[in-house]
Amino acid sequence: MKHLYLLIFFLFVAASYGQDAGNQADIPGFRLYPNPATEGKVFINTTLNAPKRILIYDVLGTQVLQTTILGKELNLSELNSGVYVLRVLEGDKIATRKLVIK
Repeated sequence: MKHLYLLIFFLFVAASYGQDAGNQADIPGFRLYPNPATEGKVFINTTLNAPKRILIYDVLGTQVLQTTILGKELNLSELNSGVYVLRVLEGDKIATRKLVIK
């Protein structure tokens, strides 16, 4: 069963990277740390440091968190340990990364 979840997760990530981005591209200067997250929060730095819309999905592709941050700190205390897909939207740019919470 774990193999099935892992396969679905990788298919979801591959599909999100393979979509036609149009004018959208990776966010300049994007940096996510610490990853894996151990303290219930991560920090997201970008060159513009503008407000960011955050979407987090579990390995089944279900959205588990949607929020907007104005600074750099993202609170993850509501999420259980596991592997997630993090999607960050800043202006017309998008960054998608794997997020691990321990």
